Amino acid sequence: MSKKSAKAKPAKSAEGALVPATTPINIGISAKDRAAIAQGLNALLADTFTLYLTTHNFHWNVTGPMFNTLHTMFMEQYTELWNAVDPIAERIRALGFPASGSFADYTKLSSLPDAPTEPPKALEMIRILVAGHEAVARTARDLFPLVDQASDEPTADLLTQRLDVHEKAAWMLRSLLEG
Repeated sequence: MSKKSAKAKPAKSAEGALVPATTPINIGISAKDRAAIAQGLNALLADTFTLYLTTHNFHWNVTGPMFNTLHTMFMEQYTELWNAVDPIAERIRALGFPASGSFADYTKLSSLPDAPTEPPKALEMIRILVAGHEAVARTARDLFPLVDQASDEPTADLLTQRLDVHEKAAWMLRSLLEG
């Protein structure tokens, strides 16, 4: 097989992590910084998808006097989360790295626990989702110093948008617990 016709396969580091393929990327961010940012974004992707799945689960299984309010709120929130995973994954790809996309990866990368196997009562659902949104906000915020140091404005913009969404969602959910 000639060199021209050989297909490049993603290389793996000594630790088994995927590294960028063959085409060099020169966007003004070092390869080391791009790798670290992509790693942080993969954690954000895992957190976002895990929270999406939990929120959708709660939408299906909520019961009680707040059913209509929570059913509608959870739908709005899981729809927003679903729409967030693609821009996060695409930013990882733009940095030259693979976006994680398996439950196994998400289990390893996410700071959130999986949804309970037995649906909790409505108020416990709210508490779990507050904690989930706060955790995703922390994951996004933890990545900011590196993104800022690397002058990665597109990722900074993405993180700012995610922080706004998660902090607002946590506040709205917390408001339901007062009283």
